[in-house]
Amino acid sequence: MSAEKGSAARVEASFSFLNFNPLTKKSILSYFLLPFSWIYWIIVFLRNKSFDLGILREETFAIPVISIGNISVGGTGKTPHTEYLVNLLKNEFKVAVLSRGYKRKTKGFFLADEFSDAETIGDEPCQIKRKFPDIIVAVDENRRNGIRKILEYSKDVGVILLDDAFQHRYVKPGLSILLIDYNRPILDDYLLPFGHLREPSSGRKRANMILITKSPETLKPIDRRIVVKDLKLNNLQYLYFTTVKQSGILPVFEGIGTGDVSNLQALNPCVLLVSGIANPRNLKQFASELSTEITEMHFPDHHEFTDKDISEIRSEFEKIPNSEKILITTEKDAVRLQKFSDLPADFKASMFYIPITIEFLNNDAENFNIQILNYVRNNKRNSILHSGKDQIPA
Repeated sequence: MSAEKGSAARVEASFSFLNFNPLTKKSILSYFLLPFSWIYWIIVFLRNKSFDLGILREETFAIPVISIGNISVGGTGKTPHTEYLVNLLKNEFKVAVLSRGYKRKTKGFFLADEFSDAETIGDEPCQIKRKFPDIIVAVDENRRNGIRKILEYSKDVGVILLDDAFQHRYVKPGLSILLIDYNRPILDDYLLPFGHLREPSSGRKRANMILITKSPETLKPIDRRIVVKDLKLNNLQYLYFTTVKQSGILPVFEGIGTGDVSNLQALNPCVLLVSGIANPRNLKQFASELSTEITEMHFPDHHEFTDKDISEIRSEFEKIPNSEKILITTEKDAVRLQKFSDLPADFKASMFYIPITIEFLNNDAENFNIQILNYVRNNKRNSILHSGKDQIPA
């Protein structure tokens, strides 16, 4: 098996993928946040210890449940990795995706349908539902209640994917996948609000699989071994490396505009880059392949665009003197922008988004796929094998 398992080869080096050091970007004033990080550490430590000791109860379900989450705030690629799992499983099993529905305007359990938008279920669940209309997509702040409602709604659900659920310990998943951004190693970071961590990096020990996301496509073996060494995997943990792949360009408003990359490159258009995500680095990289003239507008992560925002975006777009110009955004932002359907047709025809997928490095996709499929097959709903302890394949 090519996936790293247990204590792999040791290399005398530090865990620093890109010599990342959060302190180098800290202002003097930010150090006043350190005491709050210590208080936060105490709260998180006591909460996790309460679960570990059984004071707070984790609930298991007689159905395969896979959690996809992270330890650090910001984009680690949860949505494209969730979509990868949906693609892998949907032909053999009835798949359900359960999310909290971050920044939605509804409360409690909500089952998505073809009319659901970002305001009712959140941008990421909306994106998944539109991409995979035949699967079940639901949102609920209470994951236990959400799973029960899904099982009541459909008796033939074969697997539930919990989106962004690594810290939601009231549900004990059968398989826990932790995502870590290659460019932001958790061992060199600090807890909120001084750093970016939701919990101490030691929380990684709860994961069955760790995926190092956004890795360089040409990752050297020595760099891989450095990560393996410093993460200190136990004998039951598996490590994989994935990278982001941008798959073309598509119009924000379906049927309006053309997403032919070669045609756009031939025009060498000026680009207005609009993003409301934690890290637009990959988006800018793609845009730079289309144009050398890029204007950027950044909004907060999961930003809910307003009429005022749209006016500012249009104004910035109109300032670009070149007649050949386009607006490029992310897939998640496109979902939030599509509600402005009354925009002028010529402006809508200039709006595009970049869909992304993930790809496993080192030819590890087959190993990963087999592990996921075997886990779900061995723990079918209400099966004899499933007796409270999930069968995680080696």
